[in-house]
Amino acid sequence: MKIRKTMIDSPSLQQNVYIYENKKEQYIVVAIPYLEWSIHVTYDDLANIELRLQQSLANVLDEEHVLPLAMKLAQWMREM
Repeated sequence: MKIRKTMIDSPSLQQNVYIYENKKEQYIVVAIPYLEWSIHVTYDDLANIELRLQQSLANVLDEEHVLPLAMKLAQWMREM
């Protein structure tokens, strides 16, 4: 498991992002406790991960913060 820190919205402090990869079963789980948000992604889904992250984050975050966070998360997930 990797723990990253990121700014999610302007007035907040840095928040923890937890990224867990299960190579045997080929999936990644990302969780942001500050947002009470998580997502489970299979390796096959990584091709379209930005769009999936944007759609999911839009349910818990203001629109202006969705795209930058989705792009950052996608990059971290690909690095795993």
